[in-house]
Amino acid sequence: GDADSFCPVSTHKCPFGNDKLSGIPDTSEPKAPTPTPAGDTYKGWVFKWTNYIKGYQRRWFVLSNGLLSYYRTQAEMGHTCRGTINLATATITVDDACNFMITNGGAQTYHLKASCEVERQKWITALELAKAKAARMQAESDDSGDDFSPSAAPGQGAGSQNAEFQSAMRMLGSKVEDLSTCNDLISKHGSALQRSLSELDNLTLTGEAGEKIRQVTERATLFRITSNAMINACRDFLSMAQTHSKRWQKALQAEREQRVRLEETLEQLAKQHNHLERAFRGAAQANASADSKSISGPGKGEVSDDDDNEFFDAMEEAPEFITVPADPQFHKRSSSNVSSFNSEICQDDQSELVPLKKRRTRIPDKPNYSLNLWSIMKNCIGKELSKIPMPVNFNEPISMLQRLSEDLEYHELLDKAAKSHNSLEQMCYVAAFCVSAYSTTVYRTGKPFNPLLGETYELDRQRESGYRSLCEQVSHHPPAAAHHAISDRGWTLRQEITVASKFRGKYLSIMPLGTIHAIFEKSNNHYTWKKVTTTVHNIIVGKLWIDQSGEIDVVNHTTGDRCHLKFAPYSYFSRDVARKVTGVVMDKTGKAHYVLSGTWDEKMEFSRVMQSSRGGENGTEGRQKTVYQTLKAKELWRRNPLPDGAETMYYFTALALTLNEPEDGVAPTDSRLRPDQRLMEDGRWDEANAEKQRLEEKQRTARREREREALNQRSSSVPHENYKARWFEHTEDKITGEAVHVYKGGYWEAKDQGKWDDCPDIF
Repeated sequence: GDADSFCPVSTHKCPFGNDKLSGIPDTSEPKAPTPTPAGDTYKGWVFKWTNYIKGYQRRWFVLSNGLLSYYRTQAEMGHTCRGTINLATATITVDDACNFMITNGGAQTYHLKASCEVERQKWITALELAKAKAARMQAESDDSGDDFSPSAAPGQGAGSQNAEFQSAMRMLGSKVEDLSTCNDLISKHGSALQRSLSELDNLTLTGEAGEKIRQVTERATLFRITSNAMINACRDFLSMAQTHSKRWQKALQAEREQRVRLEETLEQLAKQHNHLERAFRGAAQANASADSKSISGPGKGEVSDDDDNEFFDAMEEAPEFITVPADPQFHKRSSSNVSSFNSEICQDDQSELVPLKKRRTRIPDKPNYSLNLWSIMKNCIGKELSKIPMPVNFNEPISMLQRLSEDLEYHELLDKAAKSHNSLEQMCYVAAFCVSAYSTTVYRTGKPFNPLLGETYELDRQRESGYRSLCEQVSHHPPAAAHHAISDRGWTLRQEITVASKFRGKYLSIMPLGTIHAIFEKSNNHYTWKKVTTTVHNIIVGKLWIDQSGEIDVVNHTTGDRCHLKFAPYSYFSRDVARKVTGVVMDKTGKAHYVLSGTWDEKMEFSRVMQSSRGGENGTEGRQKTVYQTLKAKELWRRNPLPDGAETMYYFTALALTLNEPEDGVAPTDSRLRPDQRLMEDGRWDEANAEKQRLEEKQRTARREREREALNQRSSSVPHENYKARWFEHTEDKITGEAVHVYKGGYWEAKDQGKWDDCPDIF
């Protein structure tokens, strides 16, 4: 195959020409390779020696973060790396005009060949820079004597600000070191060029060749003079930077700490001002009430207890979050702006300032437990995933109800859709929201907990983002969850999802069944769509990776508009970008208005169609492809970056980290209160497995009891009712005709009153 084997490079000539400088024109001044900035990714095709049978084979090499990796094709970058060398301890050797070698202590050796000497020199420069930076980073990680510890900064949010400050200083230091490395490389290459020119001077050539050599020598002399001047200037700058670096850092640190202290002082003054203003208002109202009890409303001299008189720091709301005009009560609730300080405030019904809850940003790191997967899965081929007794070792510490709530990660797309006056443009936002729900799955190979029958999960983000969400497990066989979310910004989302899954040995197929509904209050547009199939590959051997494939039709039942989305499955032979999604937005007559394109793990763009025509190239089944002439693409959606350290926290997003955070006042059936899930999050997996078995046995006992009661009622001719969900009622959907569970109300009222008497005991 493609194993690294010993290669006597000197016996292999460059297949792209002789050993002369074929990449440099004879009649113009040669261009030096452009060095790649340290830390930037450098990619390209390079020929790699494989073995004596296949010789040199073209491979796709990627240089990033001090690591040189290679793949057979560009498409393999998402899932299959063929080899990697750490440049921090590697040796780079130049063999001849096109060949070079990279070895790592004898354990790994890559014999490589570039297309020409210029291309080879570009790679050598990039590799040298990356090697120098990797060596510095390795030395810094071993050095524990840091003059500026992040914990030394005072004040709220000081840790993150200090981390940002340290990151900026490290970047500046890195650039200075890169400059030093480039300086050394120029000196090294200049000396080599000078030696070569000296050898040319010793040759006695006449005619045109001699004239060309004299021109090259003159130009090289001018270049050497300029380079020496630049080297001297760089050396002076480096000396000055190294001398004054610590002084600058201390000065910046002192300025930053002073700014933090000033912010804290201003924040305290603002709070004191609010307290004094409320106290004054209360005293004024009391005096006015004592003086004139007959006046029913506030008089001319009174201070009104209205929200508009509260003190807020002025800051305009971000344009993408402007709310849709609704009733005055909503305006009153949304009028409180974000403070310019780090502590956010909001207005409640009692006209008191209530701080927003600070959500957590970390969970305990995932422990390293070893388990033989094949011993569990070998007898489960062809079975439903929900019927396989899986230990928590393959789970992630959230339930399927919480994963379903993660569909609201990019709720702002629905906010924008609610504000849209054009139904076709609104369709673009709805389609982007449909695609965005899959971005959280790209690295998430863990299995969520199967919810217990009657388990619920609430996601109340009304103060932060304007929406409330409730999920309930309404059926156990087959497992089905009902979800209802409503937003103050003019939209409602509801769905009932049943997951059908099959284990096929090499891969796992997960087929969500059910319809998702999005209804917009202002336009009365009602959209529906279904989910695509999720496939988990390399279940037994290799690194797990996830793919989404299939087609989705997003339909506007009010206007007849339609968007057809296609999720292309991964193919080893395809030249398309991995995880590609394409779509076309059409009106009820079939005329295309927008073209959507992107990937389900990164971003989506849309382009307005100006003209469409049938192309000459035949598509599948002999049909002609449609050619769309579009305007410049605009971005619809882009995935949020993962939090720092996500790889040790199950690759959770910022929202996912908060889903299982303990919260007061939730129903006793809420997923946050599930004990086996909480034990797993805390890293106590053995206890979690034991608790999981207890809960499942308790659920089986409850089911047998219901079956026994049903049998007794049938024998006594008493009508028997099957299991009924607590917060959702079983009905027929008017749009799709499906039997679904729809939210019947009462949950949030029960939460406000703290009455959970009708909730079952499932934990």
